Order: sequence, then C-alpha cells, then structure tokens
Amino acid sequence: MLQALELLAPARNADIGIAAIDCGADAVYIAGPGFGARHSAGNSVEEVRRLCEYAHRFGVRIFVTLNTIVYDSEIPVVRELMRGLEDAGADAFIVQDLALTTFGAKVPLHASTQCSIKTPQDAAFYSGLGFRRLILERQLSLDDIRRIREATGAELEFFVHGALCVCYSGQCYMSEAVAGRSANRGECVQACRSLYDLEDSDGKVLVRNKALLSLKDLNLSSRLSDLAEAGISSFKIEGRLKNVSYVSNITREYSLALDALVASRPDLYRRASFGRVCGGFSPMPDKTFNRGYTCLFIDGERGHWASLDAPKSMGAPVGKVVSVRSIPEKGTVVTLDRDSSLHNGDGFSYITRNGILGFRGDVCSGKEIRCREVPGLTKGMTLYRNIDAAFEREMEGNRPRRLVGVKVRMDFRDTLSVVAESEDGRMVTLDPAVPEERAENQERMRELVKNQLEKTSGHYSFTLEGLSCENGLPLMKASELNGIRRDIASALDSLPCKAVPMSSHSSERQPSGKVISYKSNVSNRISRDIYLSGGTSSAEEAYELSHRPGAELMRTKYCIKYELGLCPVRQGAAPTGPLFLVNNGRRFSLGFDCSNCEMTVS
Repeated sequence: MLQALELLAPARNADIGIAAIDCGADAVYIAGPGFGARHSAGNSVEEVRRLCEYAHRFGVRIFVTLNTIVYDSEIPVVRELMRGLEDAGADAFIVQDLALTTFGAKVPLHASTQCSIKTPQDAAFYSGLGFRRLILERQLSLDDIRRIREATGAELEFFVHGALCVCYSGQCYMSEAVAGRSANRGECVQACRSLYDLEDSDGKVLVRNKALLSLKDLNLSSRLSDLAEAGISSFKIEGRLKNVSYVSNITREYSLALDALVASRPDLYRRASFGRVCGGFSPMPDKTFNRGYTCLFIDGERGHWASLDAPKSMGAPVGKVVSVRSIPEKGTVVTLDRDSSLHNGDGFSYITRNGILGFRGDVCSGKEIRCREVPGLTKGMTLYRNIDAAFEREMEGNRPRRLVGVKVRMDFRDTLSVVAESEDGRMVTLDPAVPEERAENQERMRELVKNQLEKTSGHYSFTLEGLSCENGLPLMKASELNGIRRDIASALDSLPCKAVPMSSHSSERQPSGKVISYKSNVSNRISRDIYLSGGTSSAEEAYELSHRPGAELMRTKYCIKYELGLCPVRQGAAPTGPLFLVNNGRRFSLGFDCSNCEMTVS
C-alpha cells in the first residue's frame, strides 16, 4: 500500500481554508469557537461546517484545534463543543490536554505540538493513550524522528514552514511571567520577539537592543524527501494568524514540492487527497512574510538561527536611501541609489534605533517613492520591500482551480449507456434518452461528443476514456451532451468522496515514567489522574506555573552564546560568567546546559 503524504495548511477562517484547498492542501487545521491556542483566530461551528463541506468534495480533511489546557469548570463546555464540531464534519481534533482523551470523541485525536514530544518515550506515552497522530516538537533532527518512528505506530506530523517558537513547544512561560497571559491558553504576548539587552554579572551591556530570542522562520521545502524517509506523513505549515495571500502562496509552493516528490517515487508515495490544481499564480515564498529562513536542527547541527535585527518581516533590500525630501503637494519623496522595479502600493521597511518601521509607497517610479511622512528614515539607510503589490494582485486575480478527474465511457447500442468513475473511486451510471436519428457525419459527431464531454462541470474535469457504438452515433446537440456531463457531476455530488485512508493505530496504555511538574501543564483533575494511573513518580506541582521565583521559563536548543560567537565548547571562546537578558527593567537569568547543548531562561 502506498504511503499517503499530506500537506497540512493553516486557516484563520473558512475562506482562507478554502483558498488553501484550492492551492493544493490535503488537510487544513482551524480553530472552532474556543480553546484553539490562538486567542484571535476563533470560528463558529457553522463556519467550520462550511469549510468541511467544501473540503470533503476533494477528500481533504479538516482538523479542529482544541489545544489549550482546560480548567475543571470548562470540561462540560469543551465536551459539548467537541460534539458540535463532530456534527459539523471535523475529521480530527488537535489536543494538548489529556482530559479530552476521555470524552469519547468519534474522530481521531492528534497530540498537539504543545505536548512537546521530543523522545521515543514521549511518543510511546501519547501513542499509548490512543492518539492517532503525534505532532512532533520542531527542534528535532532526522535521527530523532527516526527513533520516534521506531517507537510508535502512530502517524507523525512535522512543521516544515513558518514562524518558530524559540522554546520547546508547550513549555514556554515567559508570556505568563511578564504579562500574566498564558501561551498554553492561547494568549502568548510573543516575548521572544521583544528587544533585549545582554548584560554580564557586573551590569556591563554586551549587546544592546536586539531581538536576542527571535528565530528566523522555518523552511524545509527542499527536505520533504528526507522527512518522508524518516517517517513523517504530514507536512505542516504554521500560520493560523496569517492572511490569505500568505497561506495561498506557501501552500502552493509546498504542494508543488510534494507533487514532485510523489512523481519521483510513485512506487512509495501518493497524495492524501484528490483533485488536480490547475492554472493560477506561480508561488514565490520570498514575496510573503518571513524573517529569513532556517532549516533549524533538521541535520542535527547547530547553526545561526536568530533574526536579531528583524523580529518582523523585512523583505528584500531594494536600495540605499540617497535623500528624503518633503515636497509641497507631493508629500514625502524618497530617492534610492538604484531602480528596483518597484510598484505603486509596495510596502517598505527600515531599521531604526526604535525598531523596525514601515510605510506604503503611493507612487513608485524608477528610483523615487512618493509617500506620506516616514519618521526616522534618513540618508544611507537600507530600504527593504516587504510587500510586493504586483505579486499580491497576481495572486488575487489569478487563483488556481482544483478539479477532480472523472473518466467517462459511453456505449451506444439500442440505447445509450454512460458509465463514469471519479479518481477517488465513485461510480455512476446513466441511461439518458437520445434521438433515434443517426448522424450522417459520424466522424464529426465523434469529435463533438469528445469536445463537449471533455470539459469541466462544477469541480470535476472529464476525460472520455471510451466511446463505442454498433449502429453509429445518434445525432445529438451540444446542449444534450453538456446536459449529460452536468448530470454526471450532479450524480457524483450525491455520493461522498472516498477519502484516502491514513494509517490506523491502536495500542495499550503504557506507564509514563513522568514526574508531574508545572511543565506537564496539568490544569484539571482528569488530566492529573491520567498521569497518576500511568505510573508517574510524583504528583507534586501538578498545575501550571504561577510566577514562581527562579522558575525555568524557557528551555531551547537555541543558544545566545553560540549565536554571538561566545560558546566555549564549539567556538573556543573565553568564559563569560553569568549572563542576563534585560527588558524594561526585568532581568532574566540565562543558563547554559552544555552537556545537552541547551539554553534556559529563568
């Protein structure tokens, strides 16, 4: 049996989800009305239903995120919400809180990346609880993934593109510590994108006003084959807060890459949904939001992963500023040192002492940009373009179309018999009435039948696979043939699309060997009891962090010392002594666990 490979795209709302499907997504993940780990990306049950109805035309699956922690008082609400979302057509739930494993869900549960699955032991634990799929921690190598693959029969999902949390997923407590807003409740303030000073124990500033915890964006578009070989079957794009142009552009890029992988190994792989994406824009990932790209730890090697100067999307450099002038009736005119083929409406960014600022160009011609006031932009600065207005218009006006293939066979004897089969295996048979009169020009009639049937109706694309007749073709009008094609489409719509089966999985619950601490993110009695029944060695500190002095707020493979050339182990640097991050009067201690090559923030 061929391994189904799935491209999983994000959706802030149903319309973005539909755009992702049209661009080639095999599955889409979206939040319902609550508990979705993105406070500002909720959707009504009816909107989820609308997306499911569209997706299921192509065998595309819809996964609903219920991946915050849940308090005891909220358990009845979440249980009822799951029932409503199942009725709306959800194909799986993405879950962090173990309590949800006891709610009797009728669809599979996927263990969220918030579960921080990093080891074979973690994988065995969640697999043993019945999770059909495990969404792995991002900071893993291919070898790590292979070891996890050997430890479980569950499907494995891995992020391949988008924003990176600097901390191990689900175990970042910076937001709660600095603002009282828990990342595990979907309210992260993104402290990792803030600017910090780096100080030594004497208060000497080593680095000033840099985004010292901000990582570049992940881009593994060239590594899909390696990931599939290691055991990944679902390739996930991050971005449930991103707009439709971002999701469309990135989804189309990865769909083409996945098509190429399947085409190179048709003996091993197939896509996890149906429908060929036709036409539309050509994707250009560099044209949409990114902080620069990294492959992170996929090769098991430490690299320079930070976006110290640009915690936001800078875009590509378009030139140095030669002058900034204020001209009556024209506004501000920015002159560059070169012509970069700019377009009216392009967006620009530049770096100042106060961080990254930006503006829109109203009129762009040659080296000149006319715009409104641009505070802080001065001669000699580098200007970047982070919005290409022409490309945005191309994506908006040239959307791809997704069509399910249908093969048609027609047999003319005393009556007409039409048999059609869609690429997912649905079969329909029609016996339409036809004129008794035979066509005088049989060759022209054959050509008309072929031309009229080999068109599209709805989301179907038809191919005439066979045409036979004993006594010649009847004289038929184009309108009659078009009607047959539409009737086939209507008959196919009455049958559910046959989704590609993913792997099935079941296993016995296994002892966890875990110690419950605040990092277990246990916030209700049911979840706590699950840990205890699995053989945990301690039940102390079983609830989420609550501003404990000196508590570890982050642990990560990213290392500020290495990033700055100060690593004594790998770079031979002299000892620095204790180091601290400072932001708005708050001082955070950095720890360096060199035996595991990890950094901590406390």
